[in-house]
Amino acid sequence: MDFKKIMESDEYDFIRKNDRLGKRIMLLGLGGSHAYGTSNKNSDIDFRGVTLQKPSDLLGLTQFEQYEDDKTDTVVYGFNKMVKLLLDCNPNTCEILGLDEDQYLIKSELGQELIDNTGLFLSKRAIKSFGGYADSQLRRLQNAIARDTLPQSEREKHILKSVMHALEDVNRRFYGKTDGGLKVYIDKAVNPELDTEIFVDADYKHFPLRDYEDVWGVMRSVVRDYDKIGKRNKKKDDNHLNKHAMHLIRLFMMAIDILEKGEIRTHRVNDLDLLLSIRRGDFMEPSGSFSAAFFEMLDEYERKLDEAAAKTKLPDNPDMEKVGKFVERINRYAITEEKE
Repeated sequence: MDFKKIMESDEYDFIRKNDRLGKRIMLLGLGGSHAYGTSNKNSDIDFRGVTLQKPSDLLGLTQFEQYEDDKTDTVVYGFNKMVKLLLDCNPNTCEILGLDEDQYLIKSELGQELIDNTGLFLSKRAIKSFGGYADSQLRRLQNAIARDTLPQSEREKHILKSVMHALEDVNRRFYGKTDGGLKVYIDKAVNPELDTEIFVDADYKHFPLRDYEDVWGVMRSVVRDYDKIGKRNKKKDDNHLNKHAMHLIRLFMMAIDILEKGEIRTHRVNDLDLLLSIRRGDFMEPSGSFSAAFFEMLDEYERKLDEAAAKTKLPDNPDMEKVGKFVERINRYAITEEKE
């Protein structure tokens, strides 16, 4: 597929004409399955990139984080937001720095500098960030399997576990604590169509309404996903499950590379046979669950990640002084268009 020719089509005119993009783009490359090498005939085309801030973002009153074109599934991050995400080893943005040469559609001198300075951003934070993404992917997989294969009372236990996990994550991320004012538990059902169901005891005082809405939104989302049982397109959903399983293993592979080798390798050339076999459904059982071999492989990758985390030579955190100097130099050019 000629991605550069696709980028030059009228559909992508915004890349050339938008004043946030055009000559300001530092990097633009492939995203998603085409970047990993795991695409098939149904894979969408995703472009991901980085663009310089405008002088008014740095000296004036304008603000810019990212440009999104939903029609083409293109996302271009402002340089400053890209840096913040890279400092946290965010998997979706780390990928942009780990493409093969021919997977970049645009790469300026400053874009090459960003790639050359990848090591500035790599730290043990990758353990948490990639591990968190992998955990989220695993829960999506487990949730879907449980939703479709377990008896109602067992499925309710699974929903409870997912709700509790989601609440812990919300409390930790937004409120800096691991417990909240909600108690969720299973008891004999009031709903005549259920054997057991989840109940809630709430104990909140002087709690912001919008935050309260967020908490309920998280729980509602979990329950809604499970309640889709009986309404799924099996072939389509099995394809999605296999894709989730593939990405789960891929995340472990990338995290191990970062921790062991200090490098980002987005295009998984040496792992394609395994990844594509997972995507094809070679590890899925007729019941919709996954084989013991898949979960044994998952256990092995978790072990490898733990070992890599224990032995890595990466620092606990990036060297912010060095990162700061690099960011200042790039942003000085964004304002003056003069190199040091």
